[in-house]
Amino acid sequence: MDSNNIINIYTDGACSGNPGPGGWGAYIDNAGLVTELSGREEDTTNNRMELKAVIEALNSFTSKTNLNLYTDSKYVMDGSSKWIENWKKNGWKTAQKKAVKNQDLWIELDKLVHFHQIHWVWVKGHDGNLGNERADYLATSAI
Repeated sequence: MDSNNIINIYTDGACSGNPGPGGWGAYIDNAGLVTELSGREEDTTNNRMELKAVIEALNSFTSKTNLNLYTDSKYVMDGSSKWIENWKKNGWKTAQKKAVKNQDLWIELDKLVHFHQIHWVWVKGHDGNLGNERADYLATSAI
């Protein structure tokens, strides 16, 4: 892993209705080489699409990678960096003893987060951040 080459990933999810048809987008900037990814699901939620955007972006790297991951989803960022260890210890139950929603995607994301070196960065959505705006465009266009 080349620590001098930090890749910037911007992700976003969108849903038309919640639940409803949804889309996800990822804008990846690797030292000026840009890759755009997107996809859709027919019946989903916004949170699932936020998770899917991060998962698909991380899955696009086959070797350990040093990443800045920009998201406007506190759900994804906090879930991955703060809550998930307790969920696993508690048998995938929340502090309120309820089943963790989207467990399948959290398990997939957890494996990827432990494989890569990720620095999470929260950005305010729809606030002029070019990478976030592009990821939003990709997600909403995919719907």
